Amino acid sequence: MAHKAVEAAGGKQAQDIVLLDVRGICSFSDYFVMCNAESSRQIKAIYDEIMHSLKNDGVLPNHREGSLDSGWLLLDYGDVIVHIFAAIERDYYQMDELWSQASPVVRIQ
Repeated sequence: MAHKAVEAAGGKQAQDIVLLDVRGICSFSDYFVMCNAESSRQIKAIYDEIMHSLKNDGVLPNHREGSLDSGWLLLDYGDVIVHIFAAIERDYYQMDELWSQASPVVRIQ
């Protein structure tokens, strides 16, 4: 599921895509997918593509959070949490540093 989300994000030209294995340091999820986009339109396109791709496999998110105005959309699939950021929001929240102890599985720049 996490790799499918990475693939879907890449298909919509997401930037700085990272898949982190957080199993050893996080109690609520196994993997984080993080990426960013250059515009709110691209954020929405990435979000829609991930939702569509996983829905085709019968997987629906447990929870969705954020808004285009906030520059951060989140899809919570339980074992996998997807974060889609505007570049400025990703820099501001520094999620990569917050989860720096996680094991990187994939990084596409």
